Amino acid sequence: MSDSGPDDLASLETRLLDAVDAAADEGAIEALRVAALGKKGEVSERLKSLGGMSPEQRQIIGPALNGLRDRLTAAITARKTVLADAALDARLLAERVDVTLPHRPSQRGTIHPVSQVMDELVAIFSDMGFALAEGPDIEDDFHNFTALNFPPRHPARDMHDTFFFEEKDDASRMLLRTHTSPVQIRTMMSQKPPIRIISPGRTFRCDSDQTHTPMFHQIEGLVIDRNVHMGHLKGTLMDFLAAFFEVDDVKARFRPHHFPFTEPSAEMDVGCDRSGGEIRIGQGDDWLEILGCGMVHPNILRTCGLDPDEYQGFAFGLGVDRLAMLKYGIPDLRDFFAADTRWLGHYGFEPTIQPNLATGLS
Repeated sequence: MSDSGPDDLASLETRLLDAVDAAADEGAIEALRVAALGKKGEVSERLKSLGGMSPEQRQIIGPALNGLRDRLTAAITARKTVLADAALDARLLAERVDVTLPHRPSQRGTIHPVSQVMDELVAIFSDMGFALAEGPDIEDDFHNFTALNFPPRHPARDMHDTFFFEEKDDASRMLLRTHTSPVQIRTMMSQKPPIRIISPGRTFRCDSDQTHTPMFHQIEGLVIDRNVHMGHLKGTLMDFLAAFFEVDDVKARFRPHHFPFTEPSAEMDVGCDRSGGEIRIGQGDDWLEILGCGMVHPNILRTCGLDPDEYQGFAFGLGVDRLAMLKYGIPDLRDFFAADTRWLGHYGFEPTIQPNLATGLS
C-alpha cells in the first residue's frame, strides 16, 4: 500500500516524535498517545491494515510498524516522566512552607518535676556506682509483704492501706505494690552479691490529702556485700543529700526507729531553716525527717537464699514527690497529678537539658 511504505513510515515517525518533544504538559502528551497509539490512532490503524497486504508486503511493513510503535511508546513514556517531574517541582515550589515563621512558645512542653527529680536521683546514684532495677506495679503478697518480714496478720500490713485485687481460687490476692521494696527481693533472689541497686517507681496506697496521694513515687536503695555496716549507709546518704540539694555540706542525724525489713532501723533527719515560710536545706537549727533506712534484716537475707553470717547490707527509701516539693517549693502534692498546663509551665523544666553532676542537676 502506497501510504504505508518505508518512506511514508519514516515521515510519520519524524512527525510524531517531533510532536512528542513539543508536548508542553501531561495533558498534551496523553492526547498525543491516544491520537497515535489508541484504538483509532494513526499507528494502530496502519497495524490493522496489515491483513490486506500480500505476504511480501507484511514481511517488510509489519516489522517497520512494530518498531515505530515501540519507539514511539518509549518516547512518550520518557516525555511523560519529564513533564511529571516538572509539574511536581512547580507544585512543591508553589506549596513550600515558610520555615522562618516564628515558633509558638506557649505550645512548648516541659519536664514534670517528678520526672526531673527521678533523673536527678538516677544521676547521683549512678555516679556512686548503683545500678538501676525495676519491677512490676502489680505484686503478690510474698514479694510485697512476706519476704520483707511482714508475717501474716502483722499490724504493719494494715498501715500500708493496700489496694487488693479480687481473690483467686486459692484465696490469694494480687495487689498494687505499696513500696518498691519488692524489687529488692527480686534482685536478691536472682543475683549474687555484691549488689548495689536503686529501684525508683510508682507505688500505691489508699490515702489522699495535701501531702499524700493514692499513687506516688518512691526510690529505694540496696547494698549487699561482705563487711557492710551502718557507717557505709551514713556516708552514702550524707553524700546523696549534699549532691541532691546542691549544698557543700548537710547536717543530719539518725533516730532509732522500727521497720520490719531492717534491723537496726533509723529515720534520717536533715538540718534546715524553716523561717520565712520556706524550708532551706543545709542551714538553720531546725530538723526535717527525710527518709527511712537501716541494715537489712537477717530474716530477709535468709528468705532470699543469702547467709547473714557471710553477707550484710543496708537499705533506704524515700518519697520522690516529697523531695520535689522540698527542693522546688511546691506546696501541695495533689497538684502533681492535676494535669494543669499553667502549673506545669511554672514548675516544669527545660526538656533539652538533662540533669548531670558536671554542670548541675537543676
